[in-house]
Amino acid sequence: MGKQKKARKYAVMKRMISLRDQRINEKERAKAPAKKKEEDPSAIKEREVPQHPSCLFFQYNTQLGPPYHILVDTNFINFSIKAKLDLVQSMMDCLYAKCIPCITDCVMAEIEKLGQRYRVALRIAKDPRFERLPCMHKGTYADDCLVQRVTQHKCYIVATVDKELKRRIRKIPGVPIMYISRHRYNIERMPDDYGAPRF
Repeated sequence: MGKQKKARKYAVMKRMISLRDQRINEKERAKAPAKKKEEDPSAIKEREVPQHPSCLFFQYNTQLGPPYHILVDTNFINFSIKAKLDLVQSMMDCLYAKCIPCITDCVMAEIEKLGQRYRVALRIAKDPRFERLPCMHKGTYADDCLVQRVTQHKCYIVATVDKELKRRIRKIPGVPIMYISRHRYNIERMPDDYGAPRF
């Protein structure tokens, strides 16, 4: 008769000694978690609510006004080149006022990373008419940077064709979005008082 085969045990872990065990050296031993104080049910609970920006009058942003500062996204420059649109001139045609395109360090870094194929976009981004905005955070993910910037300072219009970024900015009240459609720039969520064309 042959040997009886043992059933193999899968995912069996070795037994480990507890970190609070008495046999472990006292310095290396884990301390017991401190007990939480019982909360008084009658005590008034404090919660932190984000302060409502003073520049907003309901959905109307009082900080917006000419000259308009427009935060430009990477893909907006690329799509403008495809549509053969001059950025500054087309922005002025859309808003009927002076526009200052602003480029953050993140957007510039993203365009530089795209390489030789997007050298025209890089040349446009380095235009002296564009205002450079320095970034203090780590990494070069432009979407988070733009969202954070318009949440803090509601004096910008965001120019993008990225659906995901548009969806995120629509949740922030008082921030208009500029996009490209029918070979021209259009604006969304802009108060009627300003000269933006409505379609």
